Amino acid sequence: MDLLMGVLLLAMAAVVVVLAIGISNFGKGGMEAAKKSNKMMRLRILFQFIAVVLIVLYVYLRGQGVQ
Repeated sequence: MDLLMGVLLLAMAAVVVVLAIGISNFGKGGMEAAKKSNKMMRLRILFQFIAVVLIVLYVYLRGQGVQ
């Protein structure tokens, strides 16, 4: 497994972890839990963007024959 694939897998794992934390806060009451949940969901969107960019880069480089 090459370095880019490893970074890509870490980015996808980060998305899953942040998603789980955000969802776990939905069940809690109060304004503080709502703020934290909202922050986690924004962070998830950022991590998803990074993961998608890495996927596109990976596919592009594989298409160019870069190992």
